[in-house]
Amino acid sequence: MAETAYRLEFDPSLTPSPVLPALVWAEGIDPPTPAEAMPEVLSELLARVRSSGEEFVSPEMRRRVRGMLRHGKYKPSGRSKPASEFLLRAALSNTFPLVNGPVDANNVVSLESGLPGSIFDAALSGQRLLLRRGTPGESYVFNPSGQSIDLQDLLLVCRLAEGAWEPCGNPVKDSMATKIRPETRDVVAVVYAPADEPREVIVRWADRYSQLLKSLCGAKCVGHRVGFD
Repeated sequence: MAETAYRLEFDPSLTPSPVLPALVWAEGIDPPTPAEAMPEVLSELLARVRSSGEEFVSPEMRRRVRGMLRHGKYKPSGRSKPASEFLLRAALSNTFPLVNGPVDANNVVSLESGLPGSIFDAALSGQRLLLRRGTPGESYVFNPSGQSIDLQDLLLVCRLAEGAWEPCGNPVKDSMATKIRPETRDVVAVVYAPADEPREVIVRWADRYSQLLKSLCGAKCVGHRVGFD
């Protein structure tokens, strides 16, 4: 697949953009199955996090990530805080989730960087994505039990569905509609970084993500791009 097939577009309503995102993709991954054993890269990371405590991700980084999400009615606190903060708390409380190769790769990068991320089955999300804010009344189901999240004013990744942009992910919780499944063979992911984060830092995390999709998922082809198309 040509790299140019993967695109992350920018809705003008976001101007000025609060985020400098990385788009990461992988093709030909091994069939995702529930993790049976913790990958070495994750066990080593969790040991480092527990040794450092909450300061593993600096208060300044947590403040900046929350600032990236704070807009209108959306307040990034409590159950609405960024996924990266949930992962840090899980790491410190020995409840860090093991899911499957692609999701584990996403969670390693998110915990290590302090930046939230989303990962999608590319066959369900498509390769062309859009970043925008949620509008009044928008929501989607984010877990198998049918719980939904109110998306108004939240930073969203959208897929093109029947000619319209439909929300499928955000820095807090992703939609069930595009989640990784046993049939997934190609994935596309977004790492959300504050707009003032140095570009070279985001490139480094995108490369880290790509390499994990190779080592944890057996991806035959990987790529990444920072910024918007």
